[in-house]
Formats: sequence, structure tokens, C-alpha cells
Amino acid sequence: MTSVPINVPEGTQRCLVMGVVNVTPDSFSDGGLWFDEAAAIQHGFQLVQDGADIVDVGGESTRPGAARVSLEEELARVVPVIRALDAEGIAVSVDTMRAEVAKAAVEAGARLVNDVSGGLADPEMPRVVAATGVSYVVMHWRGHSHDMYSRAVYADVVTEVREELSKRVDLVLAEGVSEEQIVLDPGLGFAKNAEHNWALLAGIPQLAELGYPLLVGASRKRFLGRLLADPDGTPRPFSRSDDATLAVTALAAQAGAWCVRVHEVGPNADAVRVAAAWKRAGANT
Repeated sequence: MTSVPINVPEGTQRCLVMGVVNVTPDSFSDGGLWFDEAAAIQHGFQLVQDGADIVDVGGESTRPGAARVSLEEELARVVPVIRALDAEGIAVSVDTMRAEVAKAAVEAGARLVNDVSGGLADPEMPRVVAATGVSYVVMHWRGHSHDMYSRAVYADVVTEVREELSKRVDLVLAEGVSEEQIVLDPGLGFAKNAEHNWALLAGIPQLAELGYPLLVGASRKRFLGRLLADPDGTPRPFSRSDDATLAVTALAAQAGAWCVRVHEVGPNADAVRVAAAWKRAGANT
């Protein structure tokens, strides 16, 4: 249903791969590595060489407890990077909760707005997205990073996330966003504990019943490190959770995810191709 223009060979049917460029000093897994503008641009180029279909550029960390940056700082971080990547024909998304940043990013060449708040952080966001016509990731969200875990209370997380996403869709449609623009994201780790995250991954088929493409962002998240903790209970570091991310990518692709958002693109690009081959073989038996 989504209209994101992605350079995927005609006839290819597989889960897409979104590579992450955090132009921040404090993101949870790679904060500071790509904070320099030139380094961020070069990293975006490398992600595409590694197999990314989309490069997601963000200038504000949403890790637990992160403080918000100013509008001016966020614009200064992301706009030059997006402009440089777009100039090379790369499909770029902007990871932002601010309508003004989204508007400037689209003017710089972004083809998708990835809003982790689903329009709740900035009520102007749906109207801006509607006016631009680009695709819009509506993520399930219950509050900002500083207090989101206090909101991680569910009786049935899959049912409740599905219902809350459905309500958000109705609201953004009422603001003029078209159905063809919408992508949904269950928001792993955002007001969710590990049990909630696993339930949502297993519930991808139920979430897909809403009728919109699904973006899944499990890469290097805390619940993977806790699953793979040392015998003494020490969680595995974020940077050593890439193998677990690969497993989630393959399973999510098999379950019907439209796209996975990852930090280490190359192996995940392989994983979605394996999942696609598996599905094709299953369809022919």
C-alpha cells in the first residue's frame, strides 16, 4: 500500500532494509560515531553499499531518559546530511517528532517521515505530512523517553497496541494523510518491557491485519541484550546484539514485515533475502 519510492529491482518481493544514521552524541548504541556531518554522510553512503534500501537520518536520541534537543540543533544536524544523501539518489527518511523538522527534511529530499510519536508529540505533524505527500511511519507511542516505562502497562499488549495504532491512523487520516502514505510501527522498546516486545514480534501477523505496511525496529535493543545476558545476569552490550538482531530480522521478514530498521545493514540485507527465498519455496510446495 505504501508509495515509498525505493530502488528495489522490479519483481523483487522481500522485506526492505532501513539503515540508521544517528547524527547525535547520545544515541543508545552508536552515539557520537556519526555526529560529525561528513562522517554521517559517509556512513549513509556505506549503508547503501551494504544493501540498505532506505537510510534513516535522525538528530535526536529517543533512548530511555534522553533529553530533547532544540529545534535549531535538530535541523542543523539532519538537513545537510539528508540533502547530501538525496543528491546521490538515495531514498532517505527523517527520524523526527517535529513537524518543522519534517517539513525541512522533505524539502531537502527526504521521502519518508519516521515519527516515533505517531503525531502525538507535535499535533502539526500529520498536516505537514499530508501536504508533502511523502510516506509516514506512525509508531505506537505513549510518552517521551523520560517517563515512557511508567506507561508500559498492558493487559493484552498485542490487542492494545493494535487498537491504539488503529485510532492513530483514524486521526491522521482525518488530518488529510492518505492511506497510501501510512506505514505502522509497533514501537518495540517504547513503553514496552521485554515481554511486551516479544509478544509484539510474535503478533506481527495480527498487526498486519490493520492493512498497512509494518516497520520493525528491534536492532540492538535492550531486550535482546537481556535475553543473551551472561551467567551472572550482565546484559550483553548493545554492539554485541547484532547476531540476535539478524534472527529477529529473518523471523520478522518471514512473518510479513515490510521493512526492518537496523544498525548493521550487510548481514540483515542477507537475512531478508534468505527469508524471501524461504517464503517463495514454501509458496511453491
